This record gives sequence, structure tokens and C-alpha cells, in this order.
Amino acid sequence: MKKLKTIVVDDEPLAVEFLRDILTDHADVDLIGCCSNGREAVTMANDLRPELIILDIQMPGVNGFEVVKALQSDVMPMVIFVTAYDLYAIDAFDLHAVDYVLKPIDPERIHRAVERAIDRLQNSLTSLDNDFKTPLIGAISDISEKLNRDSDEVSANLANKLVIKDAGVVTVIALEDIDWVDAAGDYMCVHSAGETHIMRSTMKDLMAKLDPRLFARVHRSTVVNIGRVVTIKSLQKGGSMLFLKNGEAIKVSRNYRQPVLALFKD
Repeated sequence: MKKLKTIVVDDEPLAVEFLRDILTDHADVDLIGCCSNGREAVTMANDLRPELIILDIQMPGVNGFEVVKALQSDVMPMVIFVTAYDLYAIDAFDLHAVDYVLKPIDPERIHRAVERAIDRLQNSLTSLDNDFKTPLIGAISDISEKLNRDSDEVSANLANKLVIKDAGVVTVIALEDIDWVDAAGDYMCVHSAGETHIMRSTMKDLMAKLDPRLFARVHRSTVVNIGRVVTIKSLQKGGSMLFLKNGEAIKVSRNYRQPVLALFKD
């Protein structure tokens, strides 16, 4: 059997290099090209007419799905999708793409995917059916619809919640559970249930996410959940001190004193 003409597309140089090393060792693969973005992938596929493309989905500009849509049916190769997100690894891939491989890439997993491609090509030659694009376009449409539905559901579930990403950890906090927030440069320190969570944000952006009926700005760098306030004490030189249910004391600056006190009037 002649070698399977293959190209690799991934915007991560290390991933391209790793795939190149894996495929070079495969006796049935002829690696004829590598590129780092979707536009190059379309040009390369049109020029080199590969039989297989190992294609990253998440790429800036033209992503993997858009590469498939841009290719003409008569030059459409078989596709092995590569993705860092299990979100994309759904049944439609098993049905219409040759395979999908999750990152971090496992060499054995790549070899198995290539063997599936070889079997698919042999079967298509026998059946005279080498239309790889039409069912794949249908699958991509199904995937896009599912992702849109999932995105709407996630948005609904995250209503009235603050999502904080810090050092690779995502923490979801209900707004009502936040005690107070203070700014430290371009970072916000979110205090909730005795813990402090750090998020990168400006005060303006954070205020846009908080319910103005629940949170009040008491200083240019401090926001308080007014539902947590149990005592207000006036200070001699202006300003006030707020005492929270958790025992913490937050100073209200003179510029914010009157608006804050107005929130607690009958």
C-alpha cells in the first residue's frame, strides 16, 4: 500500500513538532506538510491534495471547523480532529470524522487514529464513495447547535454568580455569598466565607457584574455587600465604619458616606 499523504495543522509549535515526530515514525504515513493556522491549511490542502489532515480545532482566526467548510469537496481529505477540550469530543466525530484526539497528545492514540484513517480510505476506494465533506459539514452544524445550546445553559446557570479564574483554578461564587471586595492594582480581592479569592479585573468591570441592589461602593477601592452589614458607626473626622456579620470592619470614606448611609434609611 502507498503511504497516506498527510498534513498537520496546529497553532502550537510544540504540538506540530510532536506530531511530526510521531508521524515520521509511522511506516504508512507520508507527512507532506505542516502549518500553524487555518488560512495556511486551506492553501496547503488545495496545493498538496493530502488524503489526511490532522487538524487542531481551537486556532485564532480560521479555526478547524472553518477549514473544513472552506475546502472544496474534490480536495477534501479525511480529518482527525485534535482538541484540548473534551467538550468537542462527541458522537458526531465518531460518526463523521475519522477520529478525534484529546490533548495532551498520546503517540499511541495518534497511531490508532491513523490506522482508522487507513481503513476508512481502503473502504472508500472499495465502495467508490470518497465524499468525506458532506457528512462532516452536517456533523459540524450539529456540533455548533449543541455548543450554542450549552453556552446558553451555562450562561443561565452562571446568572447571579461570579466566576473567578486564578492560577488555573476556576471558582464560582454566588453574589449573595460575597462579603466585600477590595482592589489591589489590576486585581480584585473577593472575600467570601472566610476566604479571599484573587481575580484580574478593574473595579469598573467588577461593578458591572455585581447587583447594584446588593453591593455598594464605600471607597474608591472597596465594595461591600450591604446585606452583610450589621452595625454602622460614625467616625469623628467624617466617614463611617461598617461592621459585617463575620466580624470584619470596613471603613467608609467621606466621599461615599452619605450615599451609603442613605441605603440604610427607612
